[in-house]
Amino acid sequence: MTSRRTFLAGLGVAAGAPAFQTPRAPVPEPPNPLRAADVAHAVLEEGGRVPLARSGSAWQGKGIEVTTENGSVLVTAPKIALRSIRLRWHGVFPAHTRFLGDHWERSYGDLEFRGFNQERLMPWYFLSGDEQHLSGYGVKTGASAICAWQADAGGVTLWLDISNGGRGVELGDRKLHAATIVFRKGPTGESGLQAATTFCRTMCDHPLLTPQPVYGSNNWYYAYGNNTTAERTLRDAELMAELAPAQSTNRPFVVIDMGWHAARDGAGPQTRTNAGYPDMPGLAKKMRALGVRPGLWTRPTLTSEASVAGWRLPPAGGRSKDDLISLDASIPEAVEYMATGVRTLHEWGYELIKHDFSTFDLTGRWGFQMGPDLTERGWNFYDRSRTTAEIITGLYRAIRTAAGSSVLIGCNTIGHLAAGLVEAQRIGDDTSGREWERTRKMGVNTLAFRMPQHNTFFAADADCVPLTKEVPWELNRQWLDLVARSGTALFVSVDPDILRADQKPALKAALEAASRPHPPAVALDWMETTTPEHWLLDGKPARFDWYRHD
Repeated sequence: MTSRRTFLAGLGVAAGAPAFQTPRAPVPEPPNPLRAADVAHAVLEEGGRVPLARSGSAWQGKGIEVTTENGSVLVTAPKIALRSIRLRWHGVFPAHTRFLGDHWERSYGDLEFRGFNQERLMPWYFLSGDEQHLSGYGVKTGASAICAWQADAGGVTLWLDISNGGRGVELGDRKLHAATIVFRKGPTGESGLQAATTFCRTMCDHPLLTPQPVYGSNNWYYAYGNNTTAERTLRDAELMAELAPAQSTNRPFVVIDMGWHAARDGAGPQTRTNAGYPDMPGLAKKMRALGVRPGLWTRPTLTSEASVAGWRLPPAGGRSKDDLISLDASIPEAVEYMATGVRTLHEWGYELIKHDFSTFDLTGRWGFQMGPDLTERGWNFYDRSRTTAEIITGLYRAIRTAAGSSVLIGCNTIGHLAAGLVEAQRIGDDTSGREWERTRKMGVNTLAFRMPQHNTFFAADADCVPLTKEVPWELNRQWLDLVARSGTALFVSVDPDILRADQKPALKAALEAASRPHPPAVALDWMETTTPEHWLLDGKPARFDWYRHD
């Protein structure tokens, strides 16, 4: 008779174990976007969705083909206008996973870790897990599509928006390299910021970084473009020269923001100045003689010059419909017009150029207004063969070339497209010289959650520390201290007429700190709040009280 032991061994069951067991369910695996997608769709210009059928390594349907090779997503559609491609991977995230997404351009005080929300669009990349284990899903910087992710209990979805303005792109015979997918499964025990920073570094192969930290002043938040003159700018320069570390070879920038030019809303020609600034090259020389580096704000994508009205973009969203002309960046002559203005600012001697408003001028929307569609439907750029992302990146590249050796700061620019083409990036919406609550919301939030992009994409600029009568000094002093020791770019906005003697020591200490490299600041409670109070600065814990008590 066969023994029980022999019988169980034949079934592969260990001796002594019960004869019958319920098989264990396999441990669910999170989705891996580096393997072949499980589902693919194409969205046509008119809005219809075409299911694509798998054929080997390609997805095909209605004359459309999508292939994924080593993470690269390639699209061909020779006879049809496409709006977007949808790829989906099945998988299961652990039950208590939290997710942090990025933003389309600047952030707006709304970055945070959240639980499952299948409707939430996470532009460009997202992090998933907990403080001890963060994985990253994203695309390489410089993509030819505007990309966003969704995560749910059953997997992840990647949307690749390859629209041309508010219509489909007409690719013709070319094969579009829409994006390169990046995935990193973070090892257990790695800190959240370390995992996020390492992942951001894998997304950007060639960041453009300055040899020394970027810091200085910007006159916007005490002047708001009103009554600014060359004489007042020289006073700003004298103050910055007095406060900055005297022995440092890293001299501060003094940035003249909106208000120096003649046209409304900063509209070009970029070189048209108002009566308060009669000699811009001469002003730059005087600023350098005082021991500071001249900087200048510009809005290249808007003009009031009627002779170029043929390059106007169609009305869309909040885009100007009157005498102000938003320029079509798909027209080579329009791009050269914009680049020529930037080139002149560099030739005037301005060592930092802040180019602003381009995303709004090109799409008619701010980042907080964008959702599944970057812009209104129904309009297109002049050149319909390129995607919106390609056209925007082409403009950034032209501005980069025109700026020469000047440091570029992108503001209202799309960071995932500007990375490698600007040295610094305004990562959040405006702080304020009038309302502390706005500085707290916009500044602290973006510094905490976009810190991984600092020195991986560009130098992060969480915006100015405004020192004005309207904002309590005890609150702004904390913001000043955090930014100065965070390792990111520090710009202060200080009216020389109201600066008190007791504030100068703190400003001097902050500028001295900002002139030197620091380890990235770590928001220790970023999993629990949108406005972290507990930070690690230079390896030491620090706590900030961001709230009024009056």
